[in-house]
Amino acid sequence: MAVSPDVMLSGFDKPPFLKTLTVFDWIWAALLVAGAGFVYYRYGAVMDGYEIGILAGVVPAVIALGWNWKPLRTLSLLVAALSLLAVNLYGANLDAAQTNFFLKFLISSQSAIMWMSALFVMATLAYFGGLFMRSDFTTRIASTLTWAAAVMGLVGLFVRWRESYLIHIDVGHIPVSNLYEVFILFSIITALIYLYYEGRYKTRSLGAFVLLIISAAVGFVLWYTFGREANGIQPLVPALKSYWMKIHVPANFIGYGSFSLAAMVGVAYLLRDRAARLNPQGLLATRLPSAEILDEVMYKAIALGFFFFTVATILGALWAAEAWGGYWSWDPKETWALIILLNYAAWLHMRLTKGWRGTPMAWWSVVGLLVTTFAFLGVNMWLSGLHSYGAL
Repeated sequence: MAVSPDVMLSGFDKPPFLKTLTVFDWIWAALLVAGAGFVYYRYGAVMDGYEIGILAGVVPAVIALGWNWKPLRTLSLLVAALSLLAVNLYGANLDAAQTNFFLKFLISSQSAIMWMSALFVMATLAYFGGLFMRSDFTTRIASTLTWAAAVMGLVGLFVRWRESYLIHIDVGHIPVSNLYEVFILFSIITALIYLYYEGRYKTRSLGAFVLLIISAAVGFVLWYTFGREANGIQPLVPALKSYWMKIHVPANFIGYGSFSLAAMVGVAYLLRDRAARLNPQGLLATRLPSAEILDEVMYKAIALGFFFFTVATILGALWAAEAWGGYWSWDPKETWALIILLNYAAWLHMRLTKGWRGTPMAWWSVVGLLVTTFAFLGVNMWLSGLHSYGAL
């Protein structure tokens, strides 16, 4: 009996992963290693052992991501090129942002972040336009705008990092230390996680829902910038002057972004389910992915978020022991982080052991967003504690 190629390549018959890599994959890896070598050559003298360890760990992680998700390579190269151009245009003069055309209107941190904000809002409108007009061309434009927004947001953060050192070496820090900076990080991470699933499942119809939460974050960034003038670079408080911040905060916001995406997919699931019952040939019933795909994306996003949020919580405990002398102090932020973990642990438990699917889990993911939002923002607004660094 003949055996199909698919069967032959299943399980242990598949070729080793490294043998599937192309010349371009190895060039990508070489570029990253060379870039890390340049960073170490240029800044190694001011990096401590932990920071060198972080750099050494990030390189293979990004190489692996680029091997498995090809669009990340283009994104990374664009971000690197624009960021290095901005650093070169600045030189040692922070005032160059007022005189150089490209810095002033395009790639200084503030300009890049404003471009990010505009592009995310445009992408949201384009996704909705494509959904309601049933236009694949419009949703392709929306996807391109989302990629462009992610590029500009990352450029803005990297250039802001350099600008902080141009102010003074004692002011310099990674830009994830206050609400302004982490809302930008949240927007970028949520967009990139969505874009991965968009490519993975070959559907752009979820963009209208996911970009809503990103546009809400952008609205906060704009209000915080123009209403509170909170976009200025400030020195770190002593407790934040730690290498832990470089890994704890990004891990946290992969969690926040994943949970938020899952909630918006849950909204899409509930709307599609209702539309399918009332009008099976209607817009939402026919344009949105199947209930099975929506349920799978929701599950994978929550599983990803739970993993990274757990890692972030453990790292936070280690940081707390170093900064405050104890691993856990029941600070409001710590307490609500535990509530988030327990909530999504219960969600995953019910799905994996009890087989819960569909509408109950979609509603649960939406309610979970309310819990997560309070832990993310509400604690800063209404509760005080050791983590009160980003009060409104």
